[in-house]
Amino acid sequence: MPDIPSALAFYVVFLFSTVLHEAAHAWAALLGGDPTAYQGGQVTLDPRPHIKREPFGMVVMPLISVVISGWPFGFASAPYDPRWAMRHPRRAAWMALAGPGANLVLVLLAAVAIRVGHVAGVFQAPESVRFAHVTAAAGGGIWAAVAFVVSVFFSMNLVLAALNLLPLPPLDGSAAVPLFLSDSATGRYQDFLRRNPGLGVLGILLAWQVFDFVFDPIFLLAINLLYPGVSYG
Repeated sequence: MPDIPSALAFYVVFLFSTVLHEAAHAWAALLGGDPTAYQGGQVTLDPRPHIKREPFGMVVMPLISVVISGWPFGFASAPYDPRWAMRHPRRAAWMALAGPGANLVLVLLAAVAIRVGHVAGVFQAPESVRFAHVTAAAGGGIWAAVAFVVSVFFSMNLVLAALNLLPLPPLDGSAAVPLFLSDSATGRYQDFLRRNPGLGVLGILLAWQVFDFVFDPIFLLAINLLYPGVSYG
């Protein structure tokens, strides 16, 4: 069983990252002409409206899983008008991409923090990298805790972005597919998804099976870009 402070840190990072993800969806939908999430209070970094919508997925499930396994499993969602998405599939696609895009922004901010800490001499490239050990403190004390939190921010948001970009329903990547289709093909694609709601369960199972194969090279590439001249493999 993981230590409680580390488990809670994982959960706090998960909660903030998920709230930003869903708020980005809601904000992009509002810009695209669908005020549904805005009217539901989701265009905010206040976690309360998001938790109220998905209390099990954002609180109960991730807290239980992080205490048991050391990793928070959960889910969240922002409401949208499906009729708007049918009429404006490309706007809906950009709405879908806004969530993982927000997670990538957090990855970049964590990377900047790591590089600044490296230049300042408080962080250093670790001998080996792990999910919660992307950077190492040059000394002890508070900087070891900061290195841990920044590492978790980097890795967890990379996971959230990569996972949600898989083109499998109900993940965001599936809703982004119309950006690469013609109008007629988009209509057929939407009809296919609407007529087969069970694809969501199949998509989650498939994503679960393939994600490690997808994420491992992404993580390794990101780490090697983070530390030019240092080779991890």
